[in-house]
Amino acid sequence: MLLTLDIGNTEITVGLFEGETLRAHWRLTTNPDRTPDEWGGVMGAFLIQAGHSPNEVRAVCLASVTPTITQSVVEGVALATGRTGVEVDARSPLPVTLDVDEPLSVGADRIVNVLAAVELYRADTIVVDFGTATSFDCITADARFLGGVIMPGLRTAADQLTRRAAKLPATELRAPSRVIGRRTEECIRAGVLFGTADAVDGIVRRIRAEWPGHGTPGVVATGGLAVVVAPLTSSIERTDPHLTLHGLRIAAGHLGLEW
Repeated sequence: MLLTLDIGNTEITVGLFEGETLRAHWRLTTNPDRTPDEWGGVMGAFLIQAGHSPNEVRAVCLASVTPTITQSVVEGVALATGRTGVEVDARSPLPVTLDVDEPLSVGADRIVNVLAAVELYRADTIVVDFGTATSFDCITADARFLGGVIMPGLRTAADQLTRRAAKLPATELRAPSRVIGRRTEECIRAGVLFGTADAVDGIVRRIRAEWPGHGTPGVVATGGLAVVVAPLTSSIERTDPHLTLHGLRIAAGHLGLEW
């Protein structure tokens, strides 16, 4: 089996694949204070809870945008499974072209999203990834990453709002039933979620206006909050919360890993 890890600034998303099938997945808080032993214990416990022995893991592939925690997580996974993780970055020999001014600065999560879009959709695509930041990755059908847009993520915006304003409470990010809130929590929820949805539609419109050639790229959403925001937009056509994990699976195959 293949263990995949998307190590983000806020969360670590983990997937367990049997062949091309995602058998289990879970999310962990990105905690920089955990030791390798603690990471190993957590990973082992989740595998067992999912009904699998850590010994079933034959390969590990990861993408990280949090270098300070990567080595500790890799060591922990190795303690739990006996497998050393292979990390994807801009230097990895993958069948995509990073057609941007500074290719080495492209985040690993964006690279695997590009790879997944190329191999799964085979069409001009905009991937909207709702993470700590909300990123828009622009991919052509011939496997070129054109660049994109990065804006503050939903939780980042909501946390900043409640942190800066003493009388504004922390609010659960779920779809509002109306835009005019009658309580403070409803006002925040409507502002953050409808504001993000409208920003997504506006940015997609601008990207499509600049798109090279005469095609119109499709739009796919991924990330933990994709299922919440996508129905509030008019531009997102499909949702795949596990696109990044599938990108890591595809990358693992291109990097010669066997599971």
